[in-house]
Amino acid sequence: MNEVPETMCGIWLTGHGGPEKLEVRSDIPVPSIGPHEVLVCVAAAGVNNTDINTRTAWYSKNDGASGDAGWAGTPIRFPRIQGADVCGRIAAVGSEVSPDRIGERVLVEPCLREMNGQELEYPWYFGSECDGGFAEYTAVASRHACAVNSDLSDAELASFPCSYSTAENMLTRSTTQSSDTVLVTGASGGVGSAVIQLARARGARVIAVTSPSKMDDICRLGADQALARDDNVVATLGPNSVDVVIDLVGGGQWPDLLDVLRAGGRYAVAGAIGGAIVELDLRTLYLKDLSLFGCTVLEPEVFQNLIARIESGQISPLVAETYPLEQIAAAQSSFSSKRHTGKIVLIVNPED
Repeated sequence: MNEVPETMCGIWLTGHGGPEKLEVRSDIPVPSIGPHEVLVCVAAAGVNNTDINTRTAWYSKNDGASGDAGWAGTPIRFPRIQGADVCGRIAAVGSEVSPDRIGERVLVEPCLREMNGQELEYPWYFGSECDGGFAEYTAVASRHACAVNSDLSDAELASFPCSYSTAENMLTRSTTQSSDTVLVTGASGGVGSAVIQLARARGARVIAVTSPSKMDDICRLGADQALARDDNVVATLGPNSVDVVIDLVGGGQWPDLLDVLRAGGRYAVAGAIGGAIVELDLRTLYLKDLSLFGCTVLEPEVFQNLIARIESGQISPLVAETYPLEQIAAAQSSFSSKRHTGKIVLIVNPED
């Protein structure tokens, strides 16, 4: 690896608001590392809903006030370097980390249980409660920099960590297996497209809900059946017809997602792009013996299981667009338009 400089290029989020709060800088200090940490030279970093939601204080339940706008329900400290999806190589290691790790190609686990050598009481998310990967270098606990052996490009690998680990976690929590029929909403996004692949890798049957223009893409990705967003899932599929619902949308049609579940069915949620406030008939919940899972914190085995699926070729990257780091505002604008299928990735240190 090349000698580590004192300053780096990166994107500072300077406060809650619009894209004007994203400041491209070339004088950000390279982060120092503690004894149990590694310094990662970032090659590529994916764009996620969480980047935009954090910037706009969407996570706040206090009418957009910034006091609880982080993943952990705590204030974001500014300036903050965002970016939860990171592929890169280890450039330096702390005193308690083997120097053999220098040069290792890694993916950063976005759900952090250790910071500055200390176990966290509640996990932090990379790029939210601490600085992430929208910069040339980033620091993280060695245990969260996971080696990956793959012929995929940096941009392709950077499409995996956040979206695919979220998808793998939802399928793990809902105990999805080969005998299940899975309904996934928001199927063309990063998490939704990951759910399709990961559920199929388990042998499950997948029904995907997406926009009509993306239905062919979704079926080519592996969905057994595609429904349009405005379709009534109960009328189309019938009540009590699926085993698992993986929901990334929420919104007004939410009660139908429980009606379509069989008795003993499982519902997992990790997004609410269609609306966060929904109506629940408790009789549906208890009379059908349904299980509901809110999914943010990754189960301990999830990220390594994801790495194994990448290395074995069980899942494939789906990169829709790439942008240089300094064009982050354009990348987020394209992301927000929802015209793409898969992931949008920022190139930080281009591959040779």
